[in-house]
Amino acid sequence: MSGRSEKKMTESARQIGHVLGIRIDALGWNEAISRLLLWARQNESRYVTICNAHVVVTASQDSAYRAVIESSDMATPDGAPVAWMLRRQGFAGQQRINGPDLTWALARSCEAEGVSVYFYGSTAETLAKLRQRLLAAFPALRIAGMESPPFRHLNAEEDAEAVERMNASGAGIVFVGLGCPKQERWMAEHRGRVRAVMIGVGAAFDFHAGTVSRAPAWMRNNGLEWLHRLASEPRRLWMRYLVTNSLFVVGAIRQLVFGHAR
Repeated sequence: MSGRSEKKMTESARQIGHVLGIRIDALGWNEAISRLLLWARQNESRYVTICNAHVVVTASQDSAYRAVIESSDMATPDGAPVAWMLRRQGFAGQQRINGPDLTWALARSCEAEGVSVYFYGSTAETLAKLRQRLLAAFPALRIAGMESPPFRHLNAEEDAEAVERMNASGAGIVFVGLGCPKQERWMAEHRGRVRAVMIGVGAAFDFHAGTVSRAPAWMRNNGLEWLHRLASEPRRLWMRYLVTNSLFVVGAIRQLVFGHAR
C-alpha cells in the first residue's frame, strides 16, 4: 500500500465526538499508537493535541485556540470527564489517552521499531533526568535530541535554527512540553515545517523525570488526578482546576440536556 493510500485510510477511519462543541477523536490506545507510528515512520508533519477539561473549556471560549485544536491531526480525550462524555455519545469503553502514558507507551514502541524521538521543552535539568530514566527503561531507544528553549518568544532566526535541528536529527516524533496553551499553538505554527509528528504532552517531562510527583494509579483511574495536582501546586493551579472544572461541568450538563454546550 502506498504512503498516500495509507494516509487516506487513516484519515477516513477517524471517528469524532464533540465535547462542549469541540471535536475530539474517539479511538483506543492501539489505534492511536499505530496511527502515530505510521506517520512517524514516514516523517509526516503532523500535530497531536491531548485534550483534558482545561483544554476543552479554553477552546470553547477562544475561537483561535479552538481552531488550533480542531485542526490537529489527532485530538485525544485526556481527563476522565472528556472520555466519559465520549462514552455518552456511543463510543463505548472510551479510555483516557493522556500525555504521560502516551509518552511512555510510544517510547516503548519507538524502541521496538527503531523510530527516533526528540524532546522539546522544560529545563535542561529536567531533560537530563528524563533521558536517564527513559534509557534505563528503554536502553535501545533512539533519542535524537533534547532541547530546552528559552522561556521567551524566539525570534525568526532562533526558531528556524530550532526547526533545522529537529529536522536534521531525523526524529519521527517530537514530544513538545511547553505547557497549555503554548504548546498547541506552537505545534500548529510548525506543521509543515517540522518533518515529524509533534505531540503536546504537557507535564509528562516532569512526571517521568521525577521532578513533579504524579498521582497514584487509583486516583488516575478514578478521575482524581486533577485533585492530586491541585494539592501539589495549589497557588499555580487553583484557577485552572476549580474554575475551569466548574465551567466544564456546566457545559457538560447543557450538552447532555439540550444537545449543545452553550
